[in-house]
Amino acid sequence: MKKHNFSAGPSILPGEVFAEAAEAVRDFNGSGLSILEISHRSEAFSEVLDEAHQLVRDLLNLPEGYQPLFLTGGASTQFFMVPMNLLLSGEKAAYVDTGAWASKSLKEARRFGQIDVVASSKDDGYTFIPKDYTLGSGYRYLHITSNNTIYGTQYRAWPEVDVPLVVDMSSDIFSRPLGDVSRFGLIYAGAQKNMGPAGTTLVIVREDLLRHALGELPTMLDYRTHIAKKSAFNTPPVFPIYVSMLTLRWVKEQGGVEAMERRNLAKARLLYEEIDRNALFRGTARREDRSLMNVPFVLERPELEQDFLAFCEEAGCVGLKGHRSVGGFRASIYNAMPIESVKFLVELMQEFERRFS
Repeated sequence: MKKHNFSAGPSILPGEVFAEAAEAVRDFNGSGLSILEISHRSEAFSEVLDEAHQLVRDLLNLPEGYQPLFLTGGASTQFFMVPMNLLLSGEKAAYVDTGAWASKSLKEARRFGQIDVVASSKDDGYTFIPKDYTLGSGYRYLHITSNNTIYGTQYRAWPEVDVPLVVDMSSDIFSRPLGDVSRFGLIYAGAQKNMGPAGTTLVIVREDLLRHALGELPTMLDYRTHIAKKSAFNTPPVFPIYVSMLTLRWVKEQGGVEAMERRNLAKARLLYEEIDRNALFRGTARREDRSLMNVPFVLERPELEQDFLAFCEEAGCVGLKGHRSVGGFRASIYNAMPIESVKFLVELMQEFERRFS
């Protein structure tokens, strides 16, 4: 049976990427070696890294002075690497709290400087993106989380502030154009939503923000270490970077992030329209801040929750159970999710309504 995987991550990737990656595990580019065993110092892998870096530059229109890096440790490591690298002693940064991951990032950042929460939607269950706040003076950067996987909210416009934006884009990187990249000081994103398998993290940093004296930071936690060695200071996660490169190549072939945005808008519109129409279901995020990547919803009759999950799983729709902290359901519809799968889920919701309304 064909499975429609709505998991929040690790998520699905394009079928073409799965096929090419699977072949590379057996024989990488006709070399007689697996991608899993080639040297990370070989010319073959250097070409993979170079292409991956260039694809990031091309797809996001990075200006001069921005360096893309493929690191390890997930976005959670960036929660402390960001302030460690961007804040000098006595400096402060502003954070907006829009969910679980934003909250964790500011907790880690407080180890390295004064961190002020300038806006939060916590008291309202993280159901919206705060907009009506004023940023005071003296901040080195403003940190936001662009898309909130658990609560299903997403920035539809970037904050207009006079300091660099630092953005955790783990769950919506490459899903839409960024606009004027010069407003960003640093972007980071775990691969396992829209870019590749778990195991590598993309960081894009504006070099002129790195002001520590060489040697002040631990070598592995200094972005300049990885810039100098082009993401290969130590043994990098070869396979996750390779699959990420394949995925970025696929995004470019589909028409780039502009094409991804059109596809994602169509999928999200289809699903939200059914949630709003169907008498049994209700969305949880405010309409103006609804995510195009993660769609949380609940049943008006909670006693039917397990029935709906079983009904979907029997039909081949998996990964719909909501995060344990909020319950309900969550359909993650990242770049590689075909609209046919969303249509299938909508049909299941309609059939469930006929049976139980």
